[in-house]
Amino acid sequence: MPSSIEYDRKAAAKYASRWAYGRNPKYYDFDGLGGDCTNFASQCIFAGSGVMNFTPITGWYFVNINKRSASWSSVIYLYKFLTTNKGAGPYAQTVQPQSVMTGDLIQLKRGSIFTHSLIVTEVTDNDFLIACHTMDSLNRPLSTYSYDDIRYVHILGVRR
Repeated sequence: MPSSIEYDRKAAAKYASRWAYGRNPKYYDFDGLGGDCTNFASQCIFAGSGVMNFTPITGWYFVNINKRSASWSSVIYLYKFLTTNKGAGPYAQTVQPQSVMTGDLIQLKRGSIFTHSLIVTEVTDNDFLIACHTMDSLNRPLSTYSYDDIRYVHILGVRR
């Protein structure tokens, strides 16, 4: 069984702050392919975890546009990876809002599917401040978003 290490929440938030209004040239910009929000969320989570999972089909990784997992840039598949991962990389669970911490993932549902990924940059007394791409934002209050449903994904740790 892989050993578990702590998720570096400060590193994830620092990365989010650095790249919220820009694009890291190490990664592809998915804005022209349906949106960059989950790609950006994955980059932030990777900044806090430092471990990718190169398992074909079900892993979570990015090498280049042609060598990447679906979970790296898809809202649905990132959620599935994080909440079912038993191997290398970050692992998480769906939680109630009071369990959300800096560096965690929030996903918003519009209509019948979840379509947007956000990274928590700060937890305040009555709101979450988030960073995201597609509609680039940094420290935007979650309360300013409209959505049909929401899920809070708390990253529990990272396996090597």
